[in-house]
Amino acid sequence: MINYGKLSYLVLLSGVFGVLIGACQSGKSKQEKTEAVAGDSASSSSQSPLSKPLISNIYTADPSAHVFNGKIYIYPSHDIDAGVKEDDEGAHFAMRDYHILSMDSINGKVTDHGVGLDIKDIAWAGRQLWAPDVAYKNGTYYLYFPVKDKKDVFRMGVATSKSPTGPFKAELTPIEGSFSIDPAVFTDTDGKTYMYFGGIWGGQLQRWATGKYAANGSKTDLGNAKEPALSAKIARLSKDMLHFDEPAKDVKIVDKEGKPLLTSDHDRRFFEGSWMHKYNDKYYFSYSTGDTHLLAYAIGNSPYGPFTYQGVIMKPVKGWTTHHSIIEVKGKSDAAQWYIFYHDTELSGKTHLRNIKVAELTHRADGTIETIDPYPAKKTN
Repeated sequence: MINYGKLSYLVLLSGVFGVLIGACQSGKSKQEKTEAVAGDSASSSSQSPLSKPLISNIYTADPSAHVFNGKIYIYPSHDIDAGVKEDDEGAHFAMRDYHILSMDSINGKVTDHGVGLDIKDIAWAGRQLWAPDVAYKNGTYYLYFPVKDKKDVFRMGVATSKSPTGPFKAELTPIEGSFSIDPAVFTDTDGKTYMYFGGIWGGQLQRWATGKYAANGSKTDLGNAKEPALSAKIARLSKDMLHFDEPAKDVKIVDKEGKPLLTSDHDRRFFEGSWMHKYNDKYYFSYSTGDTHLLAYAIGNSPYGPFTYQGVIMKPVKGWTTHHSIIEVKGKSDAAQWYIFYHDTELSGKTHLRNIKVAELTHRADGTIETIDPYPAKKTN
């Protein structure tokens, strides 16, 4: 016989615990909540990762990979444990320098060339030396980096070197007209070079909606779910690679009907982590969706776009952030293969202490990209 009095008590007790758990959850940051979702998603298929960390002597993230003179160079963020409390603006990502890595071939030995640029050598810098990128032109290597100035506003800086491994010397002032984070520099076949950049939430892009920085502006996006989402930015670089040659413009991402992606469309809209590569004369703009932890891509006919959303390049990785680069590498037979560099938290299990990885990337015959699962299901007999 069921004791309904005891059952009612248990139901009531369960409700109390539910309220307490809900209160605990509501006290967590948005980042902590979505990090739990990302971790569950990443581990649901298998605990076996697709790729192994490229290095383990330091923590690295946001790998910007390039091929210079037939060799692969990687310019990642250098994660450290600075003891800063996690928040939705990324204060715990307190990076202070860049290590430069190289490898002769995919799966080859990785060399750590040490520090290529330190925040103490950037005259105008305050804190948080985030994800960089590098370009080569006219016998010089240009390292582009976002860092908060002394007023805690993200700007883009540039440093130069005659060697791809540095050391790099920073210009005395940030690039005029620059703001936000995540520079990705692309040189087209006609020799023109462009910077893609921007990131919402801690990347501060939403605070530049009027063209001027709003110190007390939104901490996330523009707050209107039915309006077009905030866009990444693009600006053509000057011939000397040290300045913008034009005001920054929006990178427009649209759906198959040509309509802009909306703020509410968290599975597809831009969050951060731009990258550009060209394949069969088409321009592939790829990016992170941030709080939904996807690497997505869109295709256009011009470096300026508009770019039509196509799908997901990579499913969520372990850890809150996801950030990548894509390069073409030619083998001994001169046959080319495409690779994606990315990161997860396999070594530390902590979202601010990441490790970079690499995996093959495949373009299908129709130009679309095969979706990569960073934790593929184990094959069974």
